Amino acid sequence: MVKLTIDGRECRAEEEKTILEVASENGIHIPTLCYHEEVSPYGACRLCMVEVTRKGRKRLVASCLYPVAEGLVVRTETPEVNNIRRTVIELLLARCPDSEVVQEMAHSLGVDKPIFSLEKDNHKCILCALCTRACQEVVGVSAITLVNRGVDRQMATPFYDFSEVCIGCGSCSFVCPTRAISFEDVGDTRVITMPHVTMEFKLKKCSKCGKYWAPERQLEYIAKTAGIDPEAFDICPDCRD
Repeated sequence: MVKLTIDGRECRAEEEKTILEVASENGIHIPTLCYHEEVSPYGACRLCMVEVTRKGRKRLVASCLYPVAEGLVVRTETPEVNNIRRTVIELLLARCPDSEVVQEMAHSLGVDKPIFSLEKDNHKCILCALCTRACQEVVGVSAITLVNRGVDRQMATPFYDFSEVCIGCGSCSFVCPTRAISFEDVGDTRVITMPHVTMEFKLKKCSKCGKYWAPERQLEYIAKTAGIDPEAFDICPDCRD
């Protein structure tokens, strides 16, 4: 365990934890859009920048990536930190002007209108890579990824087409902070809509109640990876209770 100070409050934390984790555990809010506790930190949005002082040296760092240390002094609200956050949210607002989430965060940071030229056709995607990390690290299939470089960077499936390894679980939609990915179950089909592709998946029908309840691809994947008899998914969870 180490002792550090965040906004004048003394905190104790395990050495491997990051500033963002420790701040959250102690009820100290640091804005972020690209962080989720279930996947590895990425440092994409840069909204979580804070000022740290260690051994007399001050630095601005991304709190989701910076590990805590003995005697570390952290300030989450300084003029420099707030200027960086406003600049970042202005860029995100220009990139995704139609995103309600980005609009709300911008307003909370004192930004109502972007000073940069508005971009088009970014479909609310801020390139946080939460979807790709969840798909790879949690689901384990890597059906989507970030492609291209620089201003042409995008989140996409292979060849911008139906991903043959996608199981239709919808995890990417659940973790997307700006709702750039969505899914809807319509009848016997799940429709997942991403910025550059729409995919459809056949749903499994419960043999007992007749309800369509999960993508067949997802259930086949679970049965294979967990060594479960596929027939175990003939009945939906509600009918098993």
